[in-house]
Parts: sequence; C-alpha cells; structure tokens
Amino acid sequence: MNFLIDNWIWIVTALITGSMLFWPTLSQGGSDSISAQEAVTLINREKAVVIDVCEPAEFAAGHVTGSRNIPVGNFSATAKGLPTNKALPLVMVCASGMRASRAAKTARSLGFERVMVLGGGMGSWRSANLPIEKTA
Repeated sequence: MNFLIDNWIWIVTALITGSMLFWPTLSQGGSDSISAQEAVTLINREKAVVIDVCEPAEFAAGHVTGSRNIPVGNFSATAKGLPTNKALPLVMVCASGMRASRAAKTARSLGFERVMVLGGGMGSWRSANLPIEKTA
C-alpha cells in the first residue's frame, strides 16, 4: 500500500499516457478504419468504391476524386449510387469519419461484405496530399 501512496503521481501519469495512446483507435472508428494510403491501395488494386456521405454542399466543396455522394440521411437499400456487387470493397468518407462510421454500419446491415471507413475523414485525405475534386 505504501508503494501506491508514494508513487501515485507515476501511476496517474501512466494511466493518462496509456489512454492518450489508445484514443486515436477509438476516435477513428476502431478496426474498420483505414488510412488514406490504404484507401488508395484498395481503390487501385481492388476497385474499391468510395462513398462520400457528406451533405451535397460539403461534397461540392471538395471530395475524393471519383467518389459517389450519398448523404448519410439518404443511405439505405434504395440509395442510388451503391454498387450492385456487394463483394466490392466500400470506403466510406465524410469530413471527420463519424458519419462515415454510421453509414458503414448501415452498409454492413445491407449485406456489403467489405466496408471500411477512412480514418480522419477528408482531413486525412488532404493531409496526405491526395487528389480532390470540386463540383460547381
């Protein structure tokens, strides 16, 4: 017991730094989250379909080149733009990754087998200096 009392500051420091190391995993949506470079690899090698779940105004301001816009509020089995081949990988994108995580859950419930979320959203895509399209 004396050890805990004498070293409480070190124990608290270890807990805080440990939680700071674990936070990025939680904030990016966990194991279904991929980096921008991993998304590019999926797009190029496996013909992944990029679905941007932002609102149309956000999509027009800048989106992943070749992505399809299906706002998260319209994301359902009847949404136009979803691929008919449910084995194709889907990469869900939004501004931060939060809406994309919700859309990914919906896509899995619709039977899509490989659904990933771009960790960090469009911010991580821009940070990697990858191409962005803007629509008028």
